[in-house]
Amino acid sequence: MHWRRFRFAQWLWVGVILISGLACARSVLGSKPNWVAPDSLDQGAKPTAFSFFPPTRPPGAPIYTPTPDRPHELPPLRTEAERYIVKAGDTLGSIAFAYDVPLAQLVEVNQLSDPNILEVGQELIIPQPTPQGNSPSFKIIPDSELVYGPMTIPFDLAAFIAQQPGFIARYTEEINDQKKTAAEIVQRVAQDYSVNPRLLLALLEYQSGWLSNPNPTKEERNYPVGLVNEERKSLYRQLAWAANQLNRGYYLWRVNGLAVWNLVDGTTLRIDPTINAGTAAVQHLFAQLYPLEGWQRAVLQEGLFATYQRLFGYPFDYAIEPLLPVGLYQPPLQLPFEVGAKWVFTGGPHGGWDSGSAWAALDFAPDREAVGCVPSDEWVVAMANGPILRVGEGVVIQDVDDPQSSPADGFEQTGWVLLYMHIESRDRVAAGVYLKAGERIGHPSCEGGLASGTHVHIARKYHGEWIPADQDIPFVLDGWVSVGTGVAYDGFLQRDGVQIEAYAGQSKKNQISR
Repeated sequence: MHWRRFRFAQWLWVGVILISGLACARSVLGSKPNWVAPDSLDQGAKPTAFSFFPPTRPPGAPIYTPTPDRPHELPPLRTEAERYIVKAGDTLGSIAFAYDVPLAQLVEVNQLSDPNILEVGQELIIPQPTPQGNSPSFKIIPDSELVYGPMTIPFDLAAFIAQQPGFIARYTEEINDQKKTAAEIVQRVAQDYSVNPRLLLALLEYQSGWLSNPNPTKEERNYPVGLVNEERKSLYRQLAWAANQLNRGYYLWRVNGLAVWNLVDGTTLRIDPTINAGTAAVQHLFAQLYPLEGWQRAVLQEGLFATYQRLFGYPFDYAIEPLLPVGLYQPPLQLPFEVGAKWVFTGGPHGGWDSGSAWAALDFAPDREAVGCVPSDEWVVAMANGPILRVGEGVVIQDVDDPQSSPADGFEQTGWVLLYMHIESRDRVAAGVYLKAGERIGHPSCEGGLASGTHVHIARKYHGEWIPADQDIPFVLDGWVSVGTGVAYDGFLQRDGVQIEAYAGQSKKNQISR
Protein backbone atom coordinates (compact mmCIF):
# COMPACT_ATOMS: atom_id res chain seq x y z
CA MET A 1 0.00 0.00 0.00
CA HIS A 2 1.29 3.44 -0.95
CA TRP A 3 0.21 5.48 2.07
CA ARG A 4 -0.22 4.99 5.78
CA ARG A 5 -3.69 3.62 6.50
CA PHE A 6 -6.07 5.48 8.75
CA ARG A 7 -6.90 3.38 11.77
CA PHE A 8 -10.47 2.75 12.82
CA ALA A 9 -9.76 3.76 16.41
CA GLN A 10 -9.36 7.35 15.19
CA TRP A 11 -12.89 7.66 13.79
CA LEU A 12 -16.46 6.46 14.04
CA TRP A 13 -18.73 5.41 11.23
CA VAL A 14 -22.40 4.52 11.38
CA GLY A 15 -25.24 4.21 8.94
CA VAL A 16 -26.83 7.48 7.86
CA ILE A 17 -30.16 8.50 6.46
CA LEU A 18 -29.94 7.98 2.74
CA ILE A 19 -32.19 9.95 0.43
CA SER A 20 -32.05 7.99 -2.80
CA GLY A 21 -33.12 8.67 -6.32
CA LEU A 22 -32.13 9.01 -9.92
CA ALA A 23 -30.19 11.68 -11.74
CA CYS A 24 -30.50 12.55 -15.40
CA ALA A 25 -29.16 9.79 -17.62
CA ARG A 26 -26.28 10.41 -19.99
CA SER A 27 -26.41 10.06 -23.73
CA VAL A 28 -25.12 6.92 -25.42
CA LEU A 29 -21.48 6.92 -26.48
CA GLY A 30 -20.49 6.30 -30.06
CA SER A 31 -19.41 2.90 -31.33
CA LYS A 32 -16.38 1.34 -29.70
CA PRO A 33 -13.84 -1.11 -31.12
CA ASN A 34 -14.69 -4.79 -30.69
CA TRP A 35 -17.59 -4.20 -28.32
CA VAL A 36 -21.25 -4.51 -29.19
CA ALA A 37 -23.91 -2.93 -26.99
CA PRO A 38 -27.31 -3.82 -28.43
CA ASP A 39 -29.62 -0.97 -29.34
CA SER A 40 -32.39 -2.82 -27.55
CA LEU A 41 -30.92 -1.69 -24.23
CA ASP A 42 -32.27 1.79 -24.85
CA GLN A 43 -35.79 0.42 -25.15
CA GLY A 44 -35.49 -1.37 -21.82
CA ALA A 45 -35.17 -4.83 -23.40
CA LYS A 46 -32.84 -7.34 -21.80
CA PRO A 47 -29.73 -8.54 -23.62
CA THR A 48 -28.51 -12.08 -23.71
CA ALA A 49 -25.10 -13.01 -22.37
CA PHE A 50 -23.84 -13.18 -25.94
CA SER A 51 -24.68 -9.53 -26.55
CA PHE A 52 -21.71 -8.40 -24.45
CA PHE A 53 -18.02 -8.87 -25.15
CA PRO A 54 -15.08 -7.74 -23.05
CA PRO A 55 -13.54 -4.72 -24.77
CA THR A 56 -10.23 -5.00 -26.56
CA ARG A 57 -8.38 -2.09 -28.09
CA PRO A 58 -6.34 -2.59 -31.27
CA PRO A 59 -2.92 -0.92 -31.18
CA GLY A 60 -3.24 2.74 -32.03
CA ALA A 61 -7.03 2.81 -31.73
CA PRO A 62 -8.43 6.01 -30.20
CA ILE A 63 -9.41 6.16 -26.54
CA TYR A 64 -12.99 7.25 -26.06
CA THR A 65 -13.39 9.74 -23.26
CA PRO A 66 -16.32 9.70 -20.83
CA THR A 67 -19.42 11.57 -21.92
CA PRO A 68 -19.57 14.85 -19.98
CA ASP A 69 -22.24 14.96 -17.29
CA ARG A 70 -24.49 17.94 -16.81
CA PRO A 71 -23.15 19.58 -13.62
CA HIS A 72 -24.96 18.38 -10.53
CA GLU A 73 -26.78 20.83 -8.33
CA LEU A 74 -24.83 20.49 -5.09
CA PRO A 75 -26.56 21.13 -1.77
CA PRO A 76 -25.71 24.60 -0.42
CA LEU A 77 -23.25 24.79 2.44
CA ARG A 78 -24.30 26.19 5.79
CA THR A 79 -22.94 29.66 6.40
CA GLU A 80 -22.96 29.61 10.22
CA ALA A 81 -22.65 27.23 13.14
CA GLU A 82 -25.70 25.40 14.48
CA ARG A 83 -26.64 23.75 17.75
CA TYR A 84 -27.80 20.15 17.87
CA ILE A 85 -29.51 18.21 20.68
CA VAL A 86 -28.45 14.56 20.81
CA LYS A 87 -31.28 12.06 20.31
CA ALA A 88 -31.52 8.36 21.11
CA GLY A 89 -29.54 6.36 18.56
CA ASP A 90 -27.22 9.21 17.58
CA THR A 91 -23.48 8.76 17.37
CA LEU A 92 -20.90 11.41 16.69
CA GLY A 93 -20.15 9.76 13.35
CA SER A 94 -23.76 9.93 12.17
CA ILE A 95 -24.06 13.57 13.24
CA ALA A 96 -20.81 14.53 11.50
CA PHE A 97 -21.92 12.88 8.27
CA ALA A 98 -25.40 14.38 8.36
CA TYR A 99 -23.98 17.90 8.77
CA ASP A 100 -21.03 17.50 6.34
CA VAL A 101 -18.34 18.28 8.91
CA PRO A 102 -15.20 16.25 9.72
CA LEU A 103 -15.51 14.10 12.81
CA ALA A 104 -12.23 15.45 14.18
CA GLN A 105 -13.55 19.01 13.89
CA LEU A 106 -16.73 18.07 15.75
CA VAL A 107 -14.66 16.56 18.56
CA GLU A 108 -12.38 19.59 18.76
CA VAL A 109 -15.08 22.27 18.70
CA ASN A 110 -17.09 20.50 21.43
CA GLN A 111 -13.99 19.56 23.48
CA LEU A 112 -15.13 15.95 23.77
CA SER A 113 -12.78 13.80 25.83
CA ASP A 114 -14.40 10.57 24.63
CA PRO A 115 -16.12 10.79 21.20
CA ASN A 116 -17.65 7.35 21.76
CA ILE A 117 -19.90 8.64 24.55
CA LEU A 118 -22.90 10.89 23.94
CA GLU A 119 -25.86 11.54 26.24
CA VAL A 120 -29.43 12.02 25.09
CA GLY A 121 -30.21 15.73 25.46
CA GLN A 122 -26.55 16.77 25.19
CA GLU A 123 -26.07 19.96 23.17
CA LEU A 124 -23.41 20.02 20.44
CA ILE A 125 -22.07 22.88 18.38
CA ILE A 126 -22.04 22.02 14.68
CA PRO A 127 -19.42 24.22 12.98
CA GLN A 128 -20.04 25.45 9.46
CA PRO A 129 -18.28 23.51 6.69
CA THR A 130 -15.04 25.17 5.64
CA PRO A 131 -13.74 23.58 2.42
CA GLN A 132 -10.00 23.84 1.92
CA GLY A 133 -10.24 23.18 -1.80
CA ASN A 134 -12.06 21.35 -4.56
CA SER A 135 -12.02 17.68 -5.50
CA PRO A 136 -10.72 16.71 -8.96
CA SER A 137 -13.03 16.27 -11.94
CA PHE A 138 -11.16 13.21 -13.24
CA LYS A 139 -13.61 10.38 -13.95
CA ILE A 140 -12.53 6.99 -12.64
CA ILE A 141 -15.23 4.52 -13.75
CA PRO A 142 -18.56 4.69 -15.56
CA ASP A 143 -21.74 4.11 -13.58
CA SER A 144 -22.19 0.70 -15.19
CA GLU A 145 -18.85 -0.46 -13.74
CA LEU A 146 -20.01 0.32 -10.21
CA VAL A 147 -23.03 -1.96 -10.30
CA TYR A 148 -23.35 -5.72 -10.77
CA GLY A 149 -24.82 -5.08 -14.19
CA PRO A 150 -24.91 -6.41 -17.77
CA MET A 151 -21.19 -6.11 -18.51
CA THR A 152 -20.34 -8.49 -15.66
CA ILE A 153 -22.08 -11.39 -17.43
CA PRO A 154 -19.12 -12.55 -19.55
CA PHE A 155 -16.60 -12.04 -16.73
CA ASP A 156 -15.39 -15.39 -15.37
CA LEU A 157 -14.44 -14.33 -11.86
CA ALA A 158 -13.15 -17.71 -10.66
CA ALA A 159 -10.98 -18.24 -13.75
CA PHE A 160 -9.56 -14.72 -13.52
CA ILE A 161 -8.58 -15.15 -9.87
CA ALA A 162 -7.08 -18.59 -10.54
CA GLN A 163 -4.72 -16.99 -13.07
CA GLN A 164 -3.37 -14.41 -10.65
CA PRO A 165 0.06 -14.98 -9.06
CA GLY A 166 -0.89 -13.25 -5.84
CA PHE A 167 -2.22 -14.24 -2.43
CA ILE A 168 -5.84 -14.09 -3.57
CA ALA A 169 -5.53 -17.31 -5.60
CA ARG A 170 -4.92 -19.43 -2.48
CA TYR A 171 -6.97 -17.56 0.11
CA THR A 172 -9.83 -19.27 1.93
CA GLU A 173 -12.07 -18.15 4.79
CA GLU A 174 -14.80 -19.71 6.89
CA ILE A 175 -18.19 -18.01 6.70
CA ASN A 176 -20.96 -19.58 8.78
CA ASP A 177 -18.82 -22.71 9.23
CA GLN A 178 -18.32 -23.13 5.48
CA LYS A 179 -14.94 -22.73 3.82
CA LYS A 180 -15.07 -20.21 0.98
CA THR A 181 -12.49 -19.30 -1.63
CA ALA A 182 -11.65 -15.72 -2.48
CA ALA A 183 -13.62 -16.07 -5.71
CA GLU A 184 -16.70 -17.22 -3.80
CA ILE A 185 -16.35 -14.33 -1.36
CA VAL A 186 -15.95 -11.67 -4.04
CA GLN A 187 -18.92 -13.16 -5.92
CA ARG A 188 -21.09 -13.14 -2.81
CA VAL A 189 -20.34 -9.50 -2.02
CA ALA A 190 -20.85 -8.52 -5.67
CA GLN A 191 -24.26 -10.19 -5.78
CA ASP A 192 -25.52 -9.12 -2.34
CA TYR A 193 -24.50 -5.47 -2.61
CA SER A 194 -24.85 -5.38 -6.42
CA VAL A 195 -21.33 -4.02 -6.86
CA ASN A 196 -19.12 -4.92 -9.83
CA PRO A 197 -16.59 -7.68 -9.02
CA ARG A 198 -14.00 -6.07 -11.32
CA LEU A 199 -14.08 -2.94 -9.18
CA LEU A 200 -13.70 -4.99 -5.99
CA LEU A 201 -10.68 -6.80 -7.45
CA ALA A 202 -9.06 -3.56 -8.60
CA LEU A 203 -9.57 -2.16 -5.10
CA LEU A 204 -7.90 -5.20 -3.51
CA GLU A 205 -4.93 -4.88 -5.86
CA TYR A 206 -4.52 -1.13 -5.37
CA GLN A 207 -4.81 -1.26 -1.61
CA SER A 208 -2.81 -4.37 -0.77
CA GLY A 209 -1.52 -6.08 -3.92
CA TRP A 210 -3.58 -9.23 -3.33
CA LEU A 211 -3.66 -10.13 -7.03
CA SER A 212 0.03 -9.68 -7.79
CA ASN A 213 1.84 -10.24 -4.49
CA PRO A 214 1.98 -13.82 -3.17
CA ASN A 215 3.24 -12.64 0.25
CA PRO A 216 1.45 -9.50 1.45
CA THR A 217 2.21 -8.20 4.93
CA LYS A 218 0.20 -9.40 7.91
CA GLU A 219 -1.74 -6.14 7.97
CA GLU A 220 -2.51 -6.40 4.25
CA ARG A 221 -3.70 -9.98 4.73
CA ASN A 222 -5.97 -9.02 7.62
CA TYR A 223 -7.21 -5.71 6.20
CA PRO A 224 -6.88 -5.94 2.41
CA VAL A 225 -9.12 -2.93 1.73
CA GLY A 226 -7.22 -0.79 4.24
CA LEU A 227 -9.77 -0.35 7.04
CA VAL A 228 -7.77 -1.35 10.12
CA ASN A 229 -10.52 -2.48 12.48
CA GLU A 230 -10.54 -5.73 14.44
CA GLU A 231 -14.25 -6.19 13.76
CA ARG A 232 -13.62 -5.89 10.01
CA LYS A 233 -10.76 -8.38 9.82
CA SER A 234 -11.02 -10.85 6.88
CA LEU A 235 -11.62 -10.53 3.18
CA TYR A 236 -15.40 -10.86 3.45
CA ARG A 237 -15.82 -8.20 6.13
CA GLN A 238 -13.45 -5.81 4.36
CA LEU A 239 -15.21 -6.18 1.00
CA ALA A 240 -18.68 -5.91 2.53
CA TRP A 241 -17.70 -2.65 4.22
CA ALA A 242 -16.12 -1.33 1.01
CA ALA A 243 -19.13 -2.29 -1.13
CA ASN A 244 -21.44 -0.50 1.29
CA GLN A 245 -19.31 2.66 1.14
CA LEU A 246 -19.18 2.52 -2.66
CA ASN A 247 -22.96 2.24 -2.76
CA ARG A 248 -23.37 5.12 -0.32
CA GLY A 249 -21.34 7.48 -2.50
CA TYR A 250 -23.03 6.27 -5.69
CA TYR A 251 -26.65 6.58 -4.60
CA LEU A 252 -26.24 9.81 -2.64
CA TRP A 253 -24.66 11.39 -5.71
CA ARG A 254 -27.61 10.19 -7.78
CA VAL A 255 -29.92 12.50 -5.78
CA ASN A 256 -27.53 15.43 -5.36
CA GLY A 257 -27.22 14.50 -1.70
CA LEU A 258 -23.50 15.30 -1.34
CA ALA A 259 -21.69 18.63 -1.21
CA VAL A 260 -18.26 17.92 0.29
CA TRP A 261 -15.85 15.12 1.05
CA ASN A 262 -14.56 15.02 4.62
CA LEU A 263 -11.25 13.17 4.65
CA VAL A 264 -9.87 11.32 7.64
CA ASP A 265 -7.32 14.03 8.42
CA GLY A 266 -10.05 16.67 8.77
CA THR A 267 -9.64 18.11 5.27
CA THR A 268 -12.91 19.21 3.67
CA LEU A 269 -13.15 19.40 -0.12
CA ARG A 270 -15.99 20.78 -2.22
CA ILE A 271 -17.04 18.08 -4.70
CA ASP A 272 -16.61 18.83 -8.39
CA PRO A 273 -20.17 18.96 -9.81
CA THR A 274 -19.23 17.33 -13.14
CA ILE A 275 -18.21 13.88 -11.87
CA ASN A 276 -20.47 10.88 -12.43
CA ALA A 277 -22.00 8.61 -9.80
CA GLY A 278 -19.42 5.85 -10.32
CA THR A 279 -16.59 8.29 -9.69
CA ALA A 280 -18.38 9.71 -6.65
CA ALA A 281 -18.58 6.18 -5.24
CA VAL A 282 -14.81 5.75 -5.44
CA GLN A 283 -14.02 9.22 -4.13
CA HIS A 284 -16.33 8.63 -1.17
CA LEU A 285 -14.77 5.27 -0.33
CA PHE A 286 -11.24 6.66 -0.30
CA ALA A 287 -12.38 9.62 1.80
CA GLN A 288 -13.01 7.06 4.57
CA LEU A 289 -9.46 5.70 4.29
CA TYR A 290 -6.97 8.44 3.39
CA PRO A 291 -5.71 11.89 4.36
CA LEU A 292 -5.43 14.46 1.59
CA GLU A 293 -2.24 13.37 -0.15
CA GLY A 294 -3.17 9.69 -0.26
CA TRP A 295 -6.76 10.48 -1.28
CA GLN A 296 -5.61 12.66 -4.18
CA ARG A 297 -3.28 9.95 -5.39
CA ALA A 298 -6.01 7.29 -5.16
CA VAL A 299 -8.63 9.21 -7.16
CA LEU A 300 -6.44 10.60 -9.94
CA GLN A 301 -5.15 8.92 -13.09
CA GLU A 302 -2.26 7.08 -11.41
CA GLY A 303 -4.43 5.71 -8.62
CA LEU A 304 -7.20 3.12 -8.71
CA PHE A 305 -7.91 4.04 -12.34
CA ALA A 306 -4.42 2.90 -13.41
CA THR A 307 -4.74 -0.36 -11.49
CA TYR A 308 -8.15 -1.03 -13.04
CA GLN A 309 -6.85 -0.29 -16.53
CA ARG A 310 -3.87 -2.60 -16.06
CA LEU A 311 -6.13 -5.45 -14.95
CA PHE A 312 -9.16 -5.02 -17.21
CA GLY A 313 -8.53 -2.31 -19.79
CA TYR A 314 -9.94 1.18 -20.14
CA PRO A 315 -12.96 1.27 -17.78
CA PHE A 316 -15.12 3.47 -20.00
CA ASP A 317 -14.95 0.86 -22.75
CA TYR A 318 -17.41 -1.07 -20.58
CA ALA A 319 -19.83 1.83 -20.27
CA ILE A 320 -23.55 1.33 -20.86
CA GLU A 321 -24.95 4.84 -21.05
CA PRO A 322 -27.55 5.45 -19.85
CA LEU A 323 -27.60 2.47 -17.54
CA LEU A 324 -31.27 3.15 -16.81
CA PRO A 325 -33.05 3.68 -20.14
CA VAL A 326 -35.00 6.87 -20.64
CA GLY A 327 -38.67 6.17 -19.93
CA LEU A 328 -37.97 3.11 -17.79
CA TYR A 329 -41.10 1.83 -16.04
CA GLN A 330 -41.86 -0.87 -13.49
CA PRO A 331 -43.72 -3.95 -14.77
CA PRO A 332 -46.95 -4.91 -12.93
CA LEU A 333 -46.28 -6.19 -9.38
CA GLN A 334 -48.59 -7.44 -6.65
CA LEU A 335 -48.27 -7.46 -2.87
CA PRO A 336 -46.05 -10.28 -1.58
CA PHE A 337 -48.71 -12.24 0.34
CA GLU A 338 -51.79 -14.34 -0.40
CA VAL A 339 -55.32 -13.16 -1.04
CA GLY A 340 -57.28 -12.88 2.21
CA ALA A 341 -54.20 -12.95 4.46
CA LYS A 342 -53.82 -10.09 6.93
CA TRP A 343 -50.42 -8.44 7.02
CA VAL A 344 -49.00 -5.14 8.30
CA PHE A 345 -46.82 -2.57 6.53
CA THR A 346 -43.83 -2.29 8.87
CA GLY A 347 -41.15 -0.48 6.90
CA GLY A 348 -41.24 2.36 4.38
CA PRO A 349 -38.38 3.09 1.97
CA HIS A 350 -34.99 2.00 3.33
CA GLY A 351 -31.76 0.40 2.15
CA GLY A 352 -32.12 -2.38 -0.40
CA TRP A 353 -29.00 -4.08 1.01
CA ASP A 354 -27.23 -2.63 4.07
CA SER A 355 -27.28 1.08 4.83
CA GLY A 356 -25.41 2.36 1.77
CA SER A 357 -27.62 1.26 -1.09
CA ALA A 358 -30.58 3.20 -2.45
CA TRP A 359 -33.76 3.18 -0.38
CA ALA A 360 -35.13 0.41 -2.57
CA ALA A 361 -36.84 -1.74 0.07
CA LEU A 362 -40.21 -2.06 1.82
CA ASP A 363 -41.08 -4.37 4.74
CA PHE A 364 -44.23 -6.37 5.49
CA ALA A 365 -45.03 -8.73 8.39
CA PRO A 366 -47.86 -11.14 9.21
CA ASP A 367 -50.50 -9.44 11.36
CA ARG A 368 -50.52 -11.30 14.70
CA GLU A 369 -50.07 -10.71 18.41
CA ALA A 370 -46.74 -12.51 18.68
CA VAL A 371 -43.68 -10.29 18.30
CA GLY A 372 -40.01 -10.96 17.67
CA CYS A 373 -38.39 -13.68 15.59
CA VAL A 374 -41.03 -16.37 15.86
CA PRO A 375 -41.97 -18.99 13.23
CA SER A 376 -44.81 -18.16 10.87
CA ASP A 377 -46.91 -20.39 8.62
CA GLU A 378 -47.96 -17.44 6.49
CA TRP A 379 -46.65 -17.40 2.92
CA VAL A 380 -44.60 -14.87 1.00
CA VAL A 381 -45.67 -15.12 -2.64
CA ALA A 382 -44.17 -14.04 -5.94
CA MET A 383 -44.94 -10.45 -6.90
CA ALA A 384 -44.62 -11.20 -10.62
CA ASN A 385 -44.03 -14.01 -13.10
CA GLY A 386 -40.48 -15.21 -13.55
CA PRO A 387 -37.80 -17.78 -12.69
CA ILE A 388 -36.02 -17.99 -9.35
CA LEU A 389 -32.35 -17.23 -10.03
CA ARG A 390 -30.69 -17.56 -6.64
CA VAL A 391 -31.58 -18.82 -3.15
CA GLY A 392 -29.61 -18.82 0.09
CA GLU A 393 -29.35 -17.52 3.69
CA GLY A 394 -32.76 -15.90 3.72
CA VAL A 395 -32.41 -14.56 0.17
CA VAL A 396 -34.55 -15.33 -2.88
CA ILE A 397 -33.82 -13.55 -6.17
CA GLN A 398 -36.44 -13.62 -8.94
CA ASP A 399 -36.02 -12.53 -12.55
CA VAL A 400 -39.13 -10.73 -13.80
CA ASP A 401 -41.07 -11.33 -16.96
CA ASP A 402 -42.14 -7.96 -18.31
CA PRO A 403 -45.13 -8.52 -20.62
CA GLN A 404 -44.65 -5.13 -22.27
CA SER A 405 -40.94 -5.34 -23.08
CA SER A 406 -39.10 -8.63 -22.75
CA PRO A 407 -39.20 -12.04 -21.06
CA ALA A 408 -36.93 -12.94 -18.17
CA ASP A 409 -33.51 -13.93 -19.52
CA GLY A 410 -32.11 -15.79 -16.51
CA PHE A 411 -29.48 -13.20 -15.55
CA GLU A 412 -29.43 -11.32 -12.26
CA GLN A 413 -27.42 -8.54 -13.88
CA THR A 414 -30.00 -7.50 -16.50
CA GLY A 415 -33.50 -6.09 -16.53
CA TRP A 416 -35.90 -6.14 -13.61
CA VAL A 417 -35.00 -8.38 -10.67
CA LEU A 418 -36.76 -8.74 -7.31
CA LEU A 419 -35.17 -9.41 -3.92
CA TYR A 420 -37.16 -11.25 -1.24
CA MET A 421 -35.23 -11.22 2.05
CA HIS A 422 -35.72 -13.08 5.36
CA ILE A 423 -37.30 -16.12 3.70
CA GLU A 424 -37.17 -19.12 6.03
CA SER A 425 -35.31 -22.19 4.72
CA ARG A 426 -38.34 -24.37 5.57
CA ASP A 427 -40.52 -24.83 2.47
CA ARG A 428 -38.47 -22.25 0.57
CA VAL A 429 -38.66 -22.32 -3.23
CA ALA A 430 -35.63 -23.74 -5.06
CA ALA A 431 -33.49 -21.96 -7.63
CA GLY A 432 -34.56 -22.70 -11.18
CA VAL A 433 -38.29 -22.90 -10.44
CA TYR A 434 -40.53 -20.69 -12.58
CA LEU A 435 -43.22 -18.98 -10.49
CA LYS A 436 -46.32 -17.12 -11.54
CA ALA A 437 -47.44 -14.09 -9.56
CA GLY A 438 -49.12 -15.27 -6.36
CA GLU A 439 -47.34 -18.62 -6.16
CA ARG A 440 -45.53 -19.42 -2.93
CA ILE A 441 -41.91 -18.48 -2.26
CA GLY A 442 -41.61 -19.38 1.43
CA HIS A 443 -42.37 -18.23 4.95
CA PRO A 444 -41.31 -14.86 6.44
CA SER A 445 -38.68 -15.07 9.16
CA CYS A 446 -35.57 -13.40 10.55
CA GLU A 447 -33.15 -15.52 8.50
CA GLY A 448 -30.45 -13.62 6.66
CA GLY A 449 -29.21 -10.19 7.68
CA LEU A 450 -30.37 -8.35 10.79
CA ALA A 451 -34.01 -8.46 11.85
CA SER A 452 -35.82 -7.83 15.12
CA GLY A 453 -39.02 -9.55 14.04
CA THR A 454 -40.43 -11.98 11.50
CA HIS A 455 -41.09 -10.16 8.21
CA VAL A 456 -40.26 -10.00 4.50
CA HIS A 457 -38.03 -7.33 2.98
CA ILE A 458 -38.62 -6.69 -0.73
CA ALA A 459 -36.64 -4.55 -3.20
CA ARG A 460 -36.20 -3.94 -6.93
CA LYS A 461 -33.13 -3.74 -9.18
CA TYR A 462 -32.75 -2.88 -12.85
CA HIS A 463 -29.52 -3.65 -14.75
CA GLY A 464 -27.96 -4.16 -11.31
CA GLU A 465 -28.92 -0.75 -9.94
CA TRP A 466 -31.08 -0.55 -6.82
CA ILE A 467 -34.29 1.31 -7.71
CA PRO A 468 -35.55 3.60 -4.92
CA ALA A 469 -39.01 3.01 -3.50
CA ASP A 470 -39.73 6.73 -3.23
CA GLN A 471 -38.41 8.40 -6.36
CA ASP A 472 -38.93 8.68 -10.13
CA ILE A 473 -39.95 5.07 -10.83
CA PRO A 474 -42.83 4.42 -8.39
CA PHE A 475 -42.88 1.16 -6.44
CA VAL A 476 -46.44 0.01 -7.17
CA LEU A 477 -47.96 -3.13 -5.61
CA ASP A 478 -51.57 -3.99 -6.53
CA GLY A 479 -52.09 -0.29 -7.18
CA TRP A 480 -50.60 0.79 -3.83
CA VAL A 481 -47.88 3.40 -4.44
CA SER A 482 -44.95 3.75 -2.03
CA VAL A 483 -44.29 7.29 -0.78
CA GLY A 484 -41.34 8.22 1.43
CA THR A 485 -40.89 10.97 4.01
CA GLY A 486 -37.12 11.47 3.83
CA VAL A 487 -36.62 9.35 6.96
CA ALA A 488 -35.55 5.72 6.65
CA TYR A 489 -38.36 3.21 7.29
CA ASP A 490 -40.99 5.98 7.43
CA GLY A 491 -43.46 6.16 4.60
CA PHE A 492 -46.91 5.42 3.26
CA LEU A 493 -48.75 3.25 0.75
CA GLN A 494 -51.40 5.21 -1.13
CA ARG A 495 -54.24 4.00 -3.36
CA ASP A 496 -57.51 5.62 -4.41
CA GLY A 497 -57.42 8.22 -1.65
CA VAL A 498 -56.58 5.67 1.07
CA GLN A 499 -53.26 5.90 2.93
CA ILE A 500 -51.51 3.25 5.03
CA GLU A 501 -48.65 4.37 7.25
CA ALA A 502 -45.55 2.26 7.92
CA TYR A 503 -45.23 1.28 11.58
CA ALA A 504 -42.84 -1.19 13.23
CA GLY A 505 -45.59 -3.17 14.93
CA GLN A 506 -49.24 -4.22 14.67
CA SER A 507 -51.77 -1.42 14.42
CA LYS A 508 -54.94 -0.53 12.54
CA LYS A 509 -53.03 2.20 10.73
CA ASN A 510 -50.66 -0.25 9.03
CA GLN A 511 -52.92 -3.26 8.32
CA ILE A 512 -53.09 -4.34 4.69
CA SER A 513 -54.54 -7.27 2.76
CA ARG A 514 -55.23 -8.34 -0.81
